[in-house]
Amino acid sequence: MTDEAPTLDTSLADLPRQAWLKAVEKIADEDGYVEALGRRHNAIFIEEGTTLLVTFETFQGIQALSDLGQPLGWDMLKDHGWSHLCIASNGDTWFRDQAVYGYFDRLIDDGFFDEFENVVFYGAGPCGYAAAAYSVAAPGARVVAIQPQATLDPRVTEWDDRFTDMRIRDFTTRFGYAPEMLDAAEHAHVFYDPREQLDAMHAALFTRANVTKLRMRAMGDALQTDMLEMGIWGDILKAAAEDRLTMEEFARLYRARRNYRPYLRNLLDIFEAEGRETLIEGLCSSVSSRMRAPRFAVRLREIRQTRETEED
Repeated sequence: MTDEAPTLDTSLADLPRQAWLKAVEKIADEDGYVEALGRRHNAIFIEEGTTLLVTFETFQGIQALSDLGQPLGWDMLKDHGWSHLCIASNGDTWFRDQAVYGYFDRLIDDGFFDEFENVVFYGAGPCGYAAAAYSVAAPGARVVAIQPQATLDPRVTEWDDRFTDMRIRDFTTRFGYAPEMLDAAEHAHVFYDPREQLDAMHAALFTRANVTKLRMRAMGDALQTDMLEMGIWGDILKAAAEDRLTMEEFARLYRARRNYRPYLRNLLDIFEAEGRETLIEGLCSSVSSRMRAPRFAVRLREIRQTRETEED
């Protein structure tokens, strides 16, 4: 960074956390604030338009996912003029912290969310859990949660052995069980890959009348990254904010996977493991006709050569 005052266009990539927070505070200074919430969390608010996006993000994720090292929500602020509140954590905490509870209590008492026409809560993984759990603070909000955990209370999800170190945290008190916290939401959208068993089991716990579960089969365990790389992340949030994120609209956006190489490779691996020769040939033929994909072209040639040999 230069000595000039940072702006929304300034790259904050690779800055140490404290330097990053100071730069963000300068950017938010005129239209918002940065507030420490205990040792591991910060609230970053920039006021712009009448739609408020509340994102839960980790400092590490921000640096990994954004070329500019900025909160993901800033893209919606810059592209669509939304207001943005980012609750940022240092590491995966599931935002189970008294300081975070207290912050949302103050927002509720101040009628903060009532100042906006539309409110959208967003997060992925542990941040998806938080987006669902804290959405109760803004009744009528819409929620977009990617691969969220419902809880890490072992009495409910002892089958999830990925985060056993977090079982010492209390998931039974305030803002605790994420699916129940969605009862006040206008609508929630839960994204998951049904082939990822633990993610699918958590998704099942979110079954509610006001929850739409959107399946991203064969995409894998990093759906947020996939959405960003396919260029549909912002479109999904915008559709959710405008109350038009139907299954049909998502299916239209999700057609982007047809040209997304990681998905196509995953699909080929699945078909290979299942021995689905007809599907393998169809996939390889489709991909080879649309893009340069040596693996698919070679596999297609092998299938056809084998067929010709058998026919001879």
